[in-house]
Amino acid sequence: MFSDSIADYFEGVAAKHLSAVDADPGRSNQHEIGGLPSVGFRQYLGSPGKSDKLAYPARLVYLSDTEDAPVICEDTLTWYDARWKHPTRSSEYRLYYKTNAVTSLLAEGDFFLIGKRTDGSLLLVFCPPDTTVEAQLRAVFGLDAVGDSFSKGEVNASSLILPVRLLLEDLGLVTVEQDERGKWLELLLKHFGGETFPVTADFSALARDTLKGEFDPVVDPDTALMAWMDHEEFLFRIYERHIVQQRLRKGFGPDGDDVDEFISYSLSVQNRRKSRVGHAFEGHLERLFAANAIQFERARGKGKVTENSAKPDFLFPGFAAYHDPKFPAQRLTMLGAKTTCKDRWRQVLAEANRVERKHLITLEPAISTSQTDEMTSVLLQLVVPASIHTTYSNKQRASILDMHAFVAHVRAQEN
Repeated sequence: MFSDSIADYFEGVAAKHLSAVDADPGRSNQHEIGGLPSVGFRQYLGSPGKSDKLAYPARLVYLSDTEDAPVICEDTLTWYDARWKHPTRSSEYRLYYKTNAVTSLLAEGDFFLIGKRTDGSLLLVFCPPDTTVEAQLRAVFGLDAVGDSFSKGEVNASSLILPVRLLLEDLGLVTVEQDERGKWLELLLKHFGGETFPVTADFSALARDTLKGEFDPVVDPDTALMAWMDHEEFLFRIYERHIVQQRLRKGFGPDGDDVDEFISYSLSVQNRRKSRVGHAFEGHLERLFAANAIQFERARGKGKVTENSAKPDFLFPGFAAYHDPKFPAQRLTMLGAKTTCKDRWRQVLAEANRVERKHLITLEPAISTSQTDEMTSVLLQLVVPASIHTTYSNKQRASILDMHAFVAHVRAQEN
């Protein structure tokens, strides 16, 4: 199965908001970040002598709430004593970085997280301040307060639930355990052949079937939904690895080295990952609502639309009731489903005019307070599976529903 501990991937982490000197080399003619020894990073990076410099391979990532794809580059960073010219003075260790696609985006005030990985490399993540990305990284690494100087994070602050793994994947981290692949691959090849990808609904059904009896979607819908999603993601990555390996062995183009064909295939792999998770999420929700004997419809087939041909993900009790002017509007419920929100959550506001308060379920952890406040102001009710609630503040949690509460709400609407 997936590893369930961030400590399997990180030795230590720390974070701060960048100062003008950190972010703008023009302010000091430097490309350096200091202050890491204050949070114990010498134990991870070492204590080079006056004439020594230690080089670390590093991945640098810049994310934002408004862009789907992060900016990522690989580079080498240098850890050294900035007082190397002064042999009698105490050491002052700094991390030197180069100008690259990520560091050229840095601005004063940006959130910055650095992690020493267990493989010896460094991960540096940057994002604008007060964003959902910052809130998520702080939640994952237990960083309650971050200021202008480094704060020490925790590698055991959270477990690797699916949303956390998806966030780490955006940073380039793969979290599938090796020793579990064999037995599951045999089962997957028996069902799907190993030549092509099955439709998502069939793959999701197998994921649920292999967990049958372990989780009850009626008694505990929150745990069942997350278990289904987590297990399917695990199985999919095993099956995907097999198919991609087969394709790589064939090569690309007549001579096996067609770069354009390789890039096209690589993009198709990434796009399939993103679209499949969303379809799987909706499919598991559909199965959960059916198991709870709730009346609902999805926007499928002729006439399954609201105003302006909008297609809400789920409508309770259904489209016929929605379009019946005699059916009380207060008994209608609309649910949008998005594994991640970013700025796309506003799309659901225009999908069912008769429903004053819309509902949106997401797997997004630690959405920023400014975003959840805006959702509340436009009467959007956020629904988040219970295991993800811990990534939100106490104030936010007071107004967020879990799946159990949402199912109860819909049942009350039916009566």
